[in-house]
Amino acid sequence: MLSLNCCILANFRYYMDMKFSYEDLISKFMTALRLRETAPKSKPEETQTYIDSFPEPFITIARDPGSGGKLIGQEVARELGFAFYDHELLEEIAKSTKMRQSVLNQVDEKSRTALQDLIQGLMNPNYVSDVTYFSQLCKVILSLAYKGKVVILGRGANFITPFARGLHVRITAPTQVCIQRAIDYEGHAPEVAREIVKKYETDRREFVRQYFDKDIKKSDYYDLVINTTFYTPKEAAAIVTRAFKKKFNLE
Repeated sequence: MLSLNCCILANFRYYMDMKFSYEDLISKFMTALRLRETAPKSKPEETQTYIDSFPEPFITIARDPGSGGKLIGQEVARELGFAFYDHELLEEIAKSTKMRQSVLNQVDEKSRTALQDLIQGLMNPNYVSDVTYFSQLCKVILSLAYKGKVVILGRGANFITPFARGLHVRITAPTQVCIQRAIDYEGHAPEVAREIVKKYETDRREFVRQYFDKDIKKSDYYDLVINTTFYTPKEAAAIVTRAFKKKFNLE
């Protein structure tokens, strides 16, 4: 499976020549994109044109459950004066597709199969297929990244957006640390906390594996990886903010 960006880049120059608005470009790209479709290898100049089309930098944050990724992302957004998107991504998808957000919540960051979609579709007319969810998610994330000055949490955003125009961060912690935080801060019993952490970790790992064919834990996919065992969210956010300013010469 080729990366999403390769599929987009293959058609970028043609649409640029047609002088569409950016919203039109995104729509055209997503229509052309077919899930798991192959695309010809893009030329270097096309790649650079695509990268340069994103005028403002942004931040993506991948996170392990219980690592503090959301709190860190929110703190970074406050420090930089950026917008923060987590479940707000689903709100944007709901607005653009007129789907109910409660339905989208059931499929968010979860891997699926065609058979599951078929069975669920027969049983539940409100079910959202993985193609619909994933295509709309990509469209929303690309649009937000294009506007820039946003912090986007999870959902493989670092694999969807151009690497050079964003700071891509992974927040992690040892499993036992994450479980203990679920016990301390959410009041779960130890066994419940363990199951919750395991479930979310599996869902997120399989989501990235299915839709991007990547290992979410591989450090090569990020500018910065932070183990939060000995950092507060505010301390970790300061590291992210410093790295962002360094990458884009904003110091």
